[in-house]
Amino acid sequence: MRTSVQEMIAQSKGKKNKRFMEKMIPVILFLIASVSVLTTIGIVMTLVVETFTFFTRVSVVDFIFGTTWLPFSNKEQLFGILPLIIGTLKVTLIAVIVAVPIGIASAIYLSEYASETVRRIVKPVLEVLAGVPTIVYGFFALTFVTPILQSIFPQIKIFNAISPGIVVGIMIIPMIASLSEDAMSSVPRQIREGALAMGSTKFEVAWKITVPAALSGIIASIVLAVSRAIGETMIVSLAGGSTPKFNGDFTDSIQTMTAYIVQVSKGDAGYGTTIYYSIYAVGFTLFVFTMLMNILAGYLAKRFREEY
Repeated sequence: MRTSVQEMIAQSKGKKNKRFMEKMIPVILFLIASVSVLTTIGIVMTLVVETFTFFTRVSVVDFIFGTTWLPFSNKEQLFGILPLIIGTLKVTLIAVIVAVPIGIASAIYLSEYASETVRRIVKPVLEVLAGVPTIVYGFFALTFVTPILQSIFPQIKIFNAISPGIVVGIMIIPMIASLSEDAMSSVPRQIREGALAMGSTKFEVAWKITVPAALSGIIASIVLAVSRAIGETMIVSLAGGSTPKFNGDFTDSIQTMTAYIVQVSKGDAGYGTTIYYSIYAVGFTLFVFTMLMNILAGYLAKRFREEY
């Protein structure tokens, strides 16, 4: 059959349109991918500029090494961030003590012991915990966990570091369990079968074979969970209190870096004041902590990675 001139022109236009779309798709995808990069740059620039303004009013040395945080004092404002860092680390330490054993044990059970049916049920239920709003966790810590702790240890105050630490630990369990289980499941089945054939028990296979083989993924999950705990806001704001203290007491009121940012952001300081700019300095400190944790997670994942 002969092709008419009109059909040839239509086919030519179709090919041109197809070539044009093929050239445009990489450009469109690049622009979409650039959104996250540009957003990150914008956030960092905002933090850096406003933090620099803060340090034109407050000494960097006093901010980093100061042990008293009194931004709302009528006499002398003191901006030593160590009490906020100590409060953050208290909550994070308790969260790690709670989350790491439970998370890894859950991952071992799902990977090594649970049947496929149980795994399909339990893993989604675990991951539902990650979808619970943090404000709900905060009320849970204040109205449920704290009264239980006070009934056991009467010296614990209504606002303390233990209660939010426990609940933050519960919140990050799904992250550790899910990522660790994924890492364990990637260990080849032949390694397990070889260990079982040599007379190892199932627990010995899990603890001496699977866990070491998946160590890079497990460590990365723990570090990322710790980073999440450091940046938690609503739980510590509701259940931790707003009293920054430079001590090792876990039973008394504390204040974390994120809780202070929430306090000032609610309108406790006017725009352009030193207190206002202090939230950017605290936010930049928190950003540095989180960035270092993510870098550490990437390093450890590469350092202990096993390839099969």
